[in-house]
Amino acid sequence: MSEKKAKSIFIEGPISAGFIGDSIAKHQSKTDIGAHAIFLGQVRADEKEGRSVTHIDYTAYEEMALQKVHAIRESAFAAYPLSCMHIYHSLGTVRSGEISLFVFVSAAHRDAAFTALREIVEKIKADVPIWGKEMFGESDGTWKVNQ
Repeated sequence: MSEKKAKSIFIEGPISAGFIGDSIAKHQSKTDIGAHAIFLGQVRADEKEGRSVTHIDYTAYEEMALQKVHAIRESAFAAYPLSCMHIYHSLGTVRSGEISLFVFVSAAHRDAAFTALREIVEKIKADVPIWGKEMFGESDGTWKVNQ
């Protein structure tokens, strides 16, 4: 990783619609952008063994996660003509129906934005040390497998 300090991607609790909307609004003055692609990861109320997931408790190896995300960012900017990219992930409790991952990429053209977004999200899920424990109440849970 370069000497530049990696920007934190972590937000405590769910990522709010207001935060997402503000992020989008900040790009309206950037007239070289023709396409935005957005991925929102939402906690599902999956049924497992007759019980519903009420929330996920997220934890991370933060220092390594920031290094991995920095490498993913650098790789995407090298591979695609992107104008900008924002990545945010929740830590702590995120209830079913709430947003836990927000990835936002912008480019002059949609093909670069769509293609880069999918690759970035897949790399985050595969390579970044963030774990979620699916909870079925306040104290009963199982570790989630990324899919």
